Amino acid sequence: MLVLLHTSPVHVPVFDALRDAGHPGVTLRHLVAEELLARARAEGPEAVAAEIRAVLAPAVAAGASAVLCTCSTIGEVAEKAGPALGVPVLRVDRPMAEAAAAAGRVVVVAALESTLGPTAALIREAAGARPLELRTVLADGAWERFEAGDRDGYLDAVAAAVDASTEPGADEVVVLAQVSMADAAGRVRGDVPVLAGPGSGLAAAVAVAAAAAGR
Repeated sequence: MLVLLHTSPVHVPVFDALRDAGHPGVTLRHLVAEELLARARAEGPEAVAAEIRAVLAPAVAAGASAVLCTCSTIGEVAEKAGPALGVPVLRVDRPMAEAAAAAGRVVVVAALESTLGPTAALIREAAGARPLELRTVLADGAWERFEAGDRDGYLDAVAAAVDASTEPGADEVVVLAQVSMADAAGRVRGDVPVLAGPGSGLAAAVAVAAAAAGR
């Protein structure tokens, strides 16, 4: 069983659809803890470390072989919980960050300022000693639309931020830092490559969960 830790219920059907399309037969258990993001934004991600372990511990005891955290803001802290929990804990944006680091020039776009730092740090970690040019862009007004339930307005605001911050033909890639932003990729007008995390993150977690279950 693969457990997914979300900070918004809107992610549940997204990952169920990805599972059905690419990983049929895989058992997913969804845990939604919206309070983790609220507190991490107010006090910093490290403030929720103990809460993350408390939320995940019952699922691990019930047989989870791995955990995927789908929130970029708390991803690093969740990942560190793995040794204490005794199962791998993955962050959904790591495969995306590795692909972006390989490109060398990256624009990170987020709707939440609290996501920009952790995502940029992950990409720099993935780049290692390789040259990396990285810019961060906050999609102004996008998160307010998300919280209001205006999905189209939210995705349009994200796409507009991408278009405003990139130039045609530029040798760079855009990283959509939050899972909720993924569908904005199809609304970007320019030709810049746009990376989003849900698909690659789930695929990596399914592989790790299968390996862990087979030990």
